[in-house]
Amino acid sequence: MEQVDIDRVLAQVRQALSAGDWDRAADLVEALRPPDQADLFGDLPPTEQDQLLDRLELEDSADILEELEEEAAAEIASRLDTEDLARIVDEMEPDEAADLLGDVPPERAAQVLAAMEAPEKVRPLLAHADETAGGLMTSAEVLLHKDLTAGEAIAYLRSVAPESETVYYLFVVDEELKLVGVVSLRQLVVASPSARVAAIMDSSVIRVRADADQEEAARLMSRYDLLALPVVDEQDRLLGIITHDDLVDVLEAEATEDIYRLGGVPEEQPLDVPVFTAFRTRSPWLVLDLITAIASAAVLGLFESTIAQVAILAAFFPIVAGVSGSAGTQTLTVIVRGLALGELELRDGLHALAHELLIGLANGLALGGLAALIALVWRGMPVLGAVVGIATLLNMICAGIAGVLVSLGLYSLKIDPALASPILVTTITDTLGYFFYLGLATMALGWLV
Repeated sequence: MEQVDIDRVLAQVRQALSAGDWDRAADLVEALRPPDQADLFGDLPPTEQDQLLDRLELEDSADILEELEEEAAAEIASRLDTEDLARIVDEMEPDEAADLLGDVPPERAAQVLAAMEAPEKVRPLLAHADETAGGLMTSAEVLLHKDLTAGEAIAYLRSVAPESETVYYLFVVDEELKLVGVVSLRQLVVASPSARVAAIMDSSVIRVRADADQEEAARLMSRYDLLALPVVDEQDRLLGIITHDDLVDVLEAEATEDIYRLGGVPEEQPLDVPVFTAFRTRSPWLVLDLITAIASAAVLGLFESTIAQVAILAAFFPIVAGVSGSAGTQTLTVIVRGLALGELELRDGLHALAHELLIGLANGLALGGLAALIALVWRGMPVLGAVVGIATLLNMICAGIAGVLVSLGLYSLKIDPALASPILVTTITDTLGYFFYLGLATMALGWLV
């Protein structure tokens, strides 16, 4: 199927709906791929969504609810009759169904589960928090017992005819459902029919606990190039699996979260978020930024007489504080990324600190020299150039140190460094920048006046 012009199809669907031709509208939607169906569906008003959903094949309705954003899917689910919603949820992938039911009121979720034909695939998944490996997993449709032969395993696969996308990986369990190995479909096919699964399986299986953070699961799958990751409980019993498509969703969600938090926005906010909601989530961090900025203002107040005597000093504030602030942000970005991906641990702190200190020294020498040259050429004052250059050098070094220490300090306190570090590092670089600059200017005041 070639790529579709969604806007063109949307116009055709709207034309069919305005003419009351619901069957035509349903046919147009069903001809699309699931992501395109969801995009088109999201552009329709609620009344038309409800009427159209009732006329689509159950599989298409399930695909649409799986592909829609969680809030949009939950809103549609809240408007559906319990029996209709149960039929659609039965067609959804178990992990997607659990995510949807987790977003509706508990009493409604219980009613839907009671009306479903196969609630046993979904119910266990609801016991785990959304952002854990357990909340991310789906049911393991096909399991092999270690005592089966290869021939028996293949016959079993033929009998159940699994539709699972992870059938290339077959996880092996014992009598207590404990995970003991993994075998590939290729290994089963090429093995002797009489060979035991236990003899051909790989017993060193990479796994993750159900209560582990979803980021840990994503890191494991990315590091070892896994198509599926088994999820176990504290007794090593297999609970489910995380598939590669879930990995993409996690990486996107975590990257989005870090980007928002580095900007001081604690929650994801699309462009159409209500103004009051955006104000409520953003303003506390701006207030904190305002409070921390008082430290910079206090330093300026200490050197008020110096500034009054040499007014030109004010022209170089952006150079000393601004450039160093950017350097601190660079260090912060590198450290936060390393922590997020598991590439950096607390035990690596001294190495990271030494590395960033040397980078700060190198950048400080280069940019400090350039700033001194600018001050000399612009104002013709060698002493002013020296003050600007030395202050920039010192602040660049401090910016690197602050970026490391603040990030690792917050991480050790179990506080997300992506959320609070930017404000703290900016405050440190601004405050120290003004202190170094104006302190040196005060010491050299006799040559500046």
